[in-house]
Amino acid sequence: MFSLETFTKEIKEVIEVNPYLDFVDLNYKPRNSDLICLFRIEPAKGISLKEAAGMVASESSNGTWTELTTLKEHIRKMRGRVFSIRSDYVKIAYPIDLFELGNMPQIISSIAGNIFGMKGVNNLRLEDVKWPKLIIKSFRGPQFGVEGIRKFMKIKERPLLGSVPKPKVGMNTKEHCNTAYDIWYGGLDLLKDDENLSNQKFNRFEKRLNGCMKIRDRVEKETGERKSYLINITSETKEMIKRAKLVKDYGNEFVMVDILTAGFSGFQTIRNECQDLKLAIHAHRAFHSTFTRNPRHGVSMLVVADVARLIGADNLHIGTVFGKLVSPEEEVINLEDEIQKKFVKDGKNRLSENWYDKKRMFAVSSGGLYPSLIPKIIKILGKDIILQVGGGVHGHRYGTRAGARAVRQIVDATMKGINLKEYSKDNNELRVALRQWG
Repeated sequence: MFSLETFTKEIKEVIEVNPYLDFVDLNYKPRNSDLICLFRIEPAKGISLKEAAGMVASESSNGTWTELTTLKEHIRKMRGRVFSIRSDYVKIAYPIDLFELGNMPQIISSIAGNIFGMKGVNNLRLEDVKWPKLIIKSFRGPQFGVEGIRKFMKIKERPLLGSVPKPKVGMNTKEHCNTAYDIWYGGLDLLKDDENLSNQKFNRFEKRLNGCMKIRDRVEKETGERKSYLINITSETKEMIKRAKLVKDYGNEFVMVDILTAGFSGFQTIRNECQDLKLAIHAHRAFHSTFTRNPRHGVSMLVVADVARLIGADNLHIGTVFGKLVSPEEEVINLEDEIQKKFVKDGKNRLSENWYDKKRMFAVSSGGLYPSLIPKIIKILGKDIILQVGGGVHGHRYGTRAGARAVRQIVDATMKGINLKEYSKDNNELRVALRQWG
């Protein structure tokens, strides 16, 4: 017979059940096939860290706010599990069956989707991801990487050097091409579009590509050096494919893609297209600071770097340490390690990684650079970098060509270990740059 006592007991059990705690198992030992995320969690008032961690694991896998009558045991086994809580850092293991191999939008929608809007957390940051071998192997990775780019650019040892024509938008095609000539002829290797130049009426894409390729061929004959153009193809996906084919038809080696604003699906499509076209991909990270800059909430740039290496960019902007943009030294070094090393070690706010056969990417240092900063950057990041100097070239007192020469001169002096003051005595462009900017 159903009694009031039984009813009261059942109601109490329902009230006491917290479905989120089923996603916390501190005795769980992750499998090699699990995808592991490192989160930094600040619970909302009245919520324990353990419960908040369970909320994140639940919402990012197969749970919800209440007990489910449809939750069968075979489904429960596929849940994300919080297996480590240290201070405010939480590790969650996800069974690989939760993910579609080779589908980055689906993976990111899972591990970095609704969770950032949950009321149970005041702040939540995805610091890093440890990718299982099956997921790593399901993506192509860089087609060329550091070694491949050095090979076709015929530059064996020193950093590669590039510049964006400045002002970065507003120049007509003729002005852009004239500036390109001075950049290349002055000794830099790469002409680069900025993130917001595409196919505006003052500087049409195909006309700019055609003009710059003619100038590139001319400068190569005049200097005996290889030159290339990081031309921005970012647009709607079908239009990006069309532009990539034009880049190939005109004989260029690179495309540039704003990988975050184009979206990971568009990035993946272009990576596949560039495999057939044999084009290298320069990845611009425009938009990243929207969610990476706040150290307490959002997604770290380390995760963006992971995605770029998995899908297959050949170059990626990582910051400068110095310059005009926020880029702490530790973060910049960690980013370079992430895209260039085969094995990455654990740290306070990062996870270990084995990148298997994925090629090393060129780290791009850009944003407010000028010649005298360059030796410091090379000392910190080494030679496998692309130094992208804009205002520090075009702001030179004697113009773009002199600014390009000053950058090339300071890199040559640094690589040879020659004192800059001594070297500048016979190199007027460098001497003027050092006086102008310090």
